Amino acid sequence: MSLHYTEDHEWIAIDGETGIIGISAYAAKALGDVVFVELPDIGTELDKGDEAAVVESVKAASEVYAPIGGEVTEVNGALEDEPAKVNEDPSGDGWFLKIKIADLGELEGLMNEEAYKKYCDGL
Repeated sequence: MSLHYTEDHEWIAIDGETGIIGISAYAAKALGDVVFVELPDIGTELDKGDEAAVVESVKAASEVYAPIGGEVTEVNGALEDEPAKVNEDPSGDGWFLKIKIADLGELEGLMNEEAYKKYCDGL
């Protein structure tokens, strides 16, 4: 499953009509130890760029934005008890939410893994 990235360090993986959203390893490292994650309610409609979640670390609180729009169908409840999963496995068990994708065309403009790596190298 390929990942698509935003300049704000969110990723989205596409699985049919479902998008799985999280933050990149770069973002997780920059945040430091994650201590709390606030997730949206199931059924929430998100537009591309909307605040989808909030992640708090020992350093700062940061918003997680929806890379594309859709309806929230599932959240990673495990993060409530184990927010450190975001640091341990940001593009695996540390995912935040799943959406039913509204428009796959919104993937246009997101970066693939190679482009994202180059983007981060330039920061």
